[in-house]
Amino acid sequence: MRIAILKERAPGESRVAATPETVRKFAALGAIMAVEQGAGEGASIPDAAFAEAGAEVLAAERAVAGADIVLGVQAPDPAALAGAKPGAWVAATFDPFREGERVQAYAGAGLEALAMEFMPRITRAQSMDVLSSQSNLAGYKAVIASADEYGRAFPMMMTAAGTVQAAKVFVMGVGVAGLQAIATAKRLGAQVSATDVRSATKEQIQSLGAKPIFVENVAGIEGEGSGGYATEMSEEYRKAQAELVSAHIAKQDIVITTALIPGRAAPRLVSDAQIASMKPGSVIFDLAVSQGGNVEGSVADETVEKHGVKIVGYANTAGHLAADASALYSRNLYNFLSAFWDKEAGRPVLDEEIGNAVRLTQGGKVVNERLVA
Repeated sequence: MRIAILKERAPGESRVAATPETVRKFAALGAIMAVEQGAGEGASIPDAAFAEAGAEVLAAERAVAGADIVLGVQAPDPAALAGAKPGAWVAATFDPFREGERVQAYAGAGLEALAMEFMPRITRAQSMDVLSSQSNLAGYKAVIASADEYGRAFPMMMTAAGTVQAAKVFVMGVGVAGLQAIATAKRLGAQVSATDVRSATKEQIQSLGAKPIFVENVAGIEGEGSGGYATEMSEEYRKAQAELVSAHIAKQDIVITTALIPGRAAPRLVSDAQIASMKPGSVIFDLAVSQGGNVEGSVADETVEKHGVKIVGYANTAGHLAADASALYSRNLYNFLSAFWDKEAGRPVLDEEIGNAVRLTQGGKVVNERLVA
């Protein structure tokens, strides 16, 4: 069983799909590990560290030659995998809904694409969930980046020269990223509030010491679909929420938006008029900017200033914490494959529940029901 790790080639991608820790763990299962030269540079992992862990450090073509499994952060171009074995598995993030041509190319190449972002949100798959591990770091980074852009202090400070008031931070969307954003902002001493379309998040918000901001008695508040993901809001709820948020957002110093719906463009949460209502010097961080953005006028990897308000958003927020993001992501991959490792076969054998959920292509065809239905 040969497992290859290639250097990421997507623009701005600094993460890597393996670390010396996971190389050692895979090797202990009996796998031969091959890492492309320079694969870990963006995450501060030198080639020597991979070699010391037992990996073969090779040029790309030699690393992938004869590979049974290829691990990636973002799915590589199928052409780069020409030397892999027929039917080789590729475990990575594929963005399948927006990258249909790439998925078709994998089918055409006879590769078995395993989309890590399709990992079901069930108890036994929690340690394999790359969306959660990366979103957790993204929520943290959103607050740190916002604090850097904000021209004032976060905590209340009582000094001989007078009192500095605590920053007011409003988090919109209370998934994994939102909860970490709340916790981080609280640790920095901010006055934090948050909202979500799922009523179950009220208690989560309060448990972190933040104030929940919710529309009451309007259809649409449940807002929770399968797997714990948010769904589209009802029109009535959307209107009521916009009114509530407009009044609240005008009083905030920092707004962090985190709302994403799988397979759809990010919902618009903050309008230009709402931005205009904020105080000059305020900051908005749009964590959904790479999928169309929650904030009107946000641009990936640019700081846009509108009405005196700075709007920030990274195309790859977790990638700004490449070392930790790589460590968590690579553990997700190891937890996934090792959970199904068949000692007799010397390779992982997926079950139906998780295998069918993450498998996009097999036998030259697109087979995932979410893509072919």
